[in-house]
Amino acid sequence: MIPATITRILLNHFKWDKEKLMERFYDGDQDKLFKDAHVINPFRKPSIALKPKIKKSRTEDCEICYSTFPPSMMTGLECGHRFCTQCWQEYLTTKIVEEGLGQSIACAAHGCDILVDDVTVMRLVQDPRVRLKYQHLITNSFVECNRLLRWCPSADCTYAIRVQYVDPRPVVCKCNHVFCFECGENWHDPVQCRLLKKWIKKCDDDSETSNWIAANTKECPKCNVTIEKDGGCNHMVCKNQNCKHDFCWVCLGSWEPHGSSWYNCNRYDEDEARAARDAQEKLRSTLARYLHYYNRYINHMQSLKFEHKLYAAVKEKMEEMQQHNMSWIEVQFLKKAVDILCQCRQTLMCTYVFAYYLRKNNQSLIFEENQKDLETATETLSEYLERDITSENLADIKQKVQDKYRYCEKRRKVLLDHVHEGYEKDWWEYTN
Repeated sequence: MIPATITRILLNHFKWDKEKLMERFYDGDQDKLFKDAHVINPFRKPSIALKPKIKKSRTEDCEICYSTFPPSMMTGLECGHRFCTQCWQEYLTTKIVEEGLGQSIACAAHGCDILVDDVTVMRLVQDPRVRLKYQHLITNSFVECNRLLRWCPSADCTYAIRVQYVDPRPVVCKCNHVFCFECGENWHDPVQCRLLKKWIKKCDDDSETSNWIAANTKECPKCNVTIEKDGGCNHMVCKNQNCKHDFCWVCLGSWEPHGSSWYNCNRYDEDEARAARDAQEKLRSTLARYLHYYNRYINHMQSLKFEHKLYAAVKEKMEEMQQHNMSWIEVQFLKKAVDILCQCRQTLMCTYVFAYYLRKNNQSLIFEENQKDLETATETLSEYLERDITSENLADIKQKVQDKYRYCEKRRKVLLDHVHEGYEKDWWEYTN
């Protein structure tokens, strides 16, 4: 029978996939299995060379500190390497505290890759702070290695979510945070995990740079190198060594016809200048397209960041409405409205990621119409929630808010159902 300590190391090696471990154990090379997992095969007796080297004086030498100790003060693993208890404690403390290792601490002997099991670590380490950190490390390792477990990504949340199977679907933590189990991001329907990951990387790399380039630079009309204007003169000379083209910053036409009247730029409508501007527009169209979707994506993201303020404001309105002879149950429609508003903003935010990578076709036009309808309805609902409530307009606002959040809920479902149908029927094609 395999000891529990070795079983845990084996399971950790296979990311806690017990079916895969059982398959390798019974159908594969067991010696290779244990070697790959960095444990000694428990079914093979240790060789004589691995037994403790006890002197006639009934003592052993520690090969780390070179001191002599009685066997009771020496500890080793199944690999046969034994060291004094103090050296083990210092070694394990360094690995845990300074290097942050948990399940992957190897034997202290040079060149030995046999792993130290958790029972041995807890037996040797006496400092309660080090023991606590080790427990946190192995717990974290257990969650991160187990494909059916994932930490909740919400700030300050210490819960982990367990699922029956891995799938890109929303999971709800005990802290009420909703996220995608597949990628760990906030739930991002209708965009797929791979596109969202690609988008986030692009935004991290490009967003600020793209905005600055759009505002402060132009391309050389001859070689298309991006140029920044760092002085007042409109006479530009391309710094590209293979170009050196002279042109006007204002109209992008060749500088030669401008003569001494450059400040009037009276060549604005010349064919050459118009062609240069057309080329510039073409080069900037990709940047403009990205910024179009990015700005709308960020707008909804920023609105969602004020969610807690919105809930607080609505709570005040609910209390105010109760003062107008409405019961607690009757005012719950406001909280419901905010819940749906936040869901719609989250969905709309993700639709701009989906739309950015979407290639135009008939179905994409339907998607854009659905997106527009939801966008309009969401903004209207947001306006309703910001209105002042008085006893005179109370009934009118309640009816309008209820009608609008029901409509938003319906339009959101229509949009998502259409995108999901497109996934099933392969309607969607992507630009890159």
